[in-house]
Amino acid sequence: MPEGHTLHRLARLHQRRFAGAPVEVTSPQGKFAEASEVDGRVLVRAEAYGKHLFHHYTGVGSVHVHLGLYGTFTEAKLPVLAPVGQVRMRMVGGTHWTDLRGPTRCELLTPDQVDAIKARLGPDPLRRDAKPERAYEKISASRTSIAALLMDQSVLAGVGNVYRAELLFRHGVAPMLPGRSLDPVTWKEMWTDLVALMRHGVRVGRIDTVADEHLPHVTGRAPREDRHGGEVYVYRRTGQPCLVCGTPIAHRELAGRNLYWCPVCQPE
Repeated sequence: MPEGHTLHRLARLHQRRFAGAPVEVTSPQGKFAEASEVDGRVLVRAEAYGKHLFHHYTGVGSVHVHLGLYGTFTEAKLPVLAPVGQVRMRMVGGTHWTDLRGPTRCELLTPDQVDAIKARLGPDPLRRDAKPERAYEKISASRTSIAALLMDQSVLAGVGNVYRAELLFRHGVAPMLPGRSLDPVTWKEMWTDLVALMRHGVRVGRIDTVADEHLPHVTGRAPREDRHGGEVYVYRRTGQPCLVCGTPIAHRELAGRNLYWCPVCQPE
């Protein structure tokens, strides 16, 4: 599932390419019935909140998109080509067009419905209006593991499996530590680090979490080969040596998701 930096990159891209002018909106697949209500309207603003993307239009409301596990946007310059595959929504602007395939949600919402979605989400590290203390209030009151809490979108919006694993490693926090045992100083450091990591992800389009001294060209190891891209410490490195201490990276399932950590660098 795409993490928050991906949605913020999309919001910026759509803002740049489509906002401020009427947009042609259709549903070649036919499953986005409200496309006709949006078609021809001016896209005022595109924004992301966590893993949610919103296109705000004049006089009609907002298109809400959640990519889920399989949703993707494909972008191209004009001229428009015939749809390929199951295109849920197509947007055509003055210079570019984009197709949305396979999202969990693609729907037209009222402003109140948009506000309701935002209200049930935790702070998004990539938003200027984020209040990290809101997340810590929930974390510090919970017996649930910090690994599970970081993936709870009502606690923290936009963090997925990669950022979760890497953030915990970078701060030496054991994944199964109860939230209420995480001290406020550590949380403040984690939040600051997460903001920096995710902003970097927005800029470069991938997740990089490894410090300069542990990069392949410094240590002599082979670069990471993974469809997710980027250099990471523990994510999807089960059994491989920790880049810091050499201990094999551990793995288990937690709430149906894969969890990775170093038993030495992140002691219980």
